[in-house]
Amino acid sequence: MNSPIRLGVIGLGAMGRHHVRNARATEGVSLVALADPAGDPHNVAGDLPVVQDVDALIEVGIDAAILATPTLYHEQIALSLAQAGVHTLVEKPLATDYASGERVTRAFAERGLVGAVGYVERCNPALLEMRRRIADGQLGQIYQVSTRRQSPFPARICDVGVVKDLATHDVDLVSWVVGAPYESVYAQTTTRSGREYEDMVTVAGRLSNGVLVNHLVNWLSPYKDRTTIVIGENGALVADTILGDLTFYENGTHPLQWDQVAAFRGVSEGAATRYALAKREPLAVEHEQFRDAIWGVSSEHVTMEEGQRALAVVDAILSSARTGQSVELSSITRTGSPTSHPNAAGARPTRG
Repeated sequence: MNSPIRLGVIGLGAMGRHHVRNARATEGVSLVALADPAGDPHNVAGDLPVVQDVDALIEVGIDAAILATPTLYHEQIALSLAQAGVHTLVEKPLATDYASGERVTRAFAERGLVGAVGYVERCNPALLEMRRRIADGQLGQIYQVSTRRQSPFPARICDVGVVKDLATHDVDLVSWVVGAPYESVYAQTTTRSGREYEDMVTVAGRLSNGVLVNHLVNWLSPYKDRTTIVIGENGALVADTILGDLTFYENGTHPLQWDQVAAFRGVSEGAATRYALAKREPLAVEHEQFRDAIWGVSSEHVTMEEGQRALAVVDAILSSARTGQSVELSSITRTGSPTSHPNAAGARPTRG
């Protein structure tokens, strides 16, 4: 029988409070203390001690930690936890940039610790089922993946723009769902709200297997939209991750006899099926995956190595937006800094 895990949560803001709630409900986990220099703004501690910083939390005696502070502090706190031998789940993104993420990833790997990243969309029932169906060949060859992640501005964000806060989800989930890393990206950003950081981004990219990708992400929509669309030779899978719904739009088996419509659509329309899925809170699933990784009974968690690869794509997106040129991912993973390509001035990325 596995021993209970003594867990601490660092950062009690908008995400931290939900981690506290889920940690309390996770079997095999004992939540023993919380840490936040601002105290307990959402009154989630109950009878648990709330200490000032990571050093005080480590002194309480913990086996594992959830790190949910602003991104700016991730590296410093994560390195302290690694030095103390504490398994850690870091809220996305792993760190501020690729080089910072590399230092964190190395620290946990060298000490044989579980290092996880909180890409909770991987635990969404619609995306889990989408990935399974793609792996089973339901869509045949994959052609394109499109994502939309739009919503009003969240007051909780103060240290990063929409690329690192929101687009990083799409970057991670696309590679995970399709099973291939990014090869190149071209991006454009804008700032319309008067803040320091970008609040809108459009991204066009290509994966290493030739699949085309695009992302539409912003904080300036008066409604919330979380949609992932994968198009293949047999049809399309569409995931609504707000509701956890997955729908399959099948290519028709009967040819269209109306020539003008057939020429316009390219393929005929078939049946549309919305699947009935078991729906659990994704964050609860994420906590269980972290627990099981610590116990050594499963490895479904998002690793820090995967989080570092997502940071490389994020860095490439921001570099492309600054230069107006396509960026190859190999230039970041090889040198730690992006190199743009002068022959890619338009929205279509170059092929490596």
